[in-house]
Amino acid sequence: MAFSVVMPALEMAQETGKLIAWRKQEGDRVTKGEPLLEIETDKAVVELEAPADGILAGITASPGAEIPVGQTIAWIVAPGEKPPADESFSSPGARAVSQSTNQPAHAAATAPAQTVAPGARISPKARRLAKELGVEVSSLHGSGPGGEILASDVQASAAAPASSAAAPAKNASSLEVPTSIGRLMAERTTQGWTTVPHFFVSREIEATALNEFRNRIVADFVADIELSRGARVTHTDLLVALVARVLLKHPRLNARWSAEGILLHARVNMGVAIAVNDGVVAAVIPNAHTAGLAEIARQRRDVAERARAGKLRPADLADATFTISNLGMYHVDAFSAIITSPQAAILAVGAIADRVVAVDGKPAVRPMMTLTLSCDHRVADGARAAMFLNDLATAIHAPATLLTSG
Repeated sequence: MAFSVVMPALEMAQETGKLIAWRKQEGDRVTKGEPLLEIETDKAVVELEAPADGILAGITASPGAEIPVGQTIAWIVAPGEKPPADESFSSPGARAVSQSTNQPAHAAATAPAQTVAPGARISPKARRLAKELGVEVSSLHGSGPGGEILASDVQASAAAPASSAAAPAKNASSLEVPTSIGRLMAERTTQGWTTVPHFFVSREIEATALNEFRNRIVADFVADIELSRGARVTHTDLLVALVARVLLKHPRLNARWSAEGILLHARVNMGVAIAVNDGVVAAVIPNAHTAGLAEIARQRRDVAERARAGKLRPADLADATFTISNLGMYHVDAFSAIITSPQAAILAVGAIADRVVAVDGKPAVRPMMTLTLSCDHRVADGARAAMFLNDLATAIHAPATLLTSG
């Protein structure tokens, strides 16, 4: 039985995806679950896994192609089996994307990739980097096994001056070309800022109880064998759990604007902003409103490792309904975050730091944190935002009322 490899939809508004590189070649044997190809969406570059065991066959798309969601781009077949006849196996509603020259969509799918010198091989990362930096790979000599061209070869070529006479002046400006993640982040934030009417509400909250609860939870989890494998409960994990539970009382903030009206989500899929090389991605912890702290900590650790290694999976980026961005570890006191469309809100978290505050009319030093909520004014107003922050402050002052050590 043949299994189709299709361009997936990683978000509700996605219509196309860009093929970056194949990890396997036509005719290669593949195993279910192993990386098969890399695609680029509005959010990030992600790996797609093989949907079955078998032989990769019938590839119809080349790196660089913009492919409609739902379109079949290859097949995985049994040894000796042929892929199905060439048909347009697109999901209902998937729209073909034409080039600016009005060529049909299949022209993009068959566009040739950058050529490599005969007999030379190039890693997917190096090919992608060469395209971003404008390096002609046919002129490179690979330093990898068997002469394979590596990302380091591309970077070295990009950094080398064309000639000694062309060396830049001492005070000359330089041009830094963003990576795919950097470019996508720029496009995404521009879209969010220009299409969503933002407003911001801030609240200073004492974190004494949050700190004490975290210290107790960490001590309780010391004997947890699974959690001890490199995971630890962080303030971000606590906030993911608390915010998700508080959002159940404030559905307008766990929602999205649409032409038909305001869509209220039944689940809280929490996006967590993670810093990666040259950008930020928002990885998703699904069903955070029911997940325990140990589960949240493990998921956050695993997805952060995949993000920093450039091995995110489609499920890691899909269907976030609200996002938390925590810059406290960078000693940032407060900031305002840009909403990730089509979500209705994002919470910016500043550092927990000792400050002088009034306690019973007298000055006292307490650990304080500043939370800033960015809202889509089409979905929620200032009063709703303030009530959400009030309930969140109550939860942070007494986290044990909503959370358990499980």
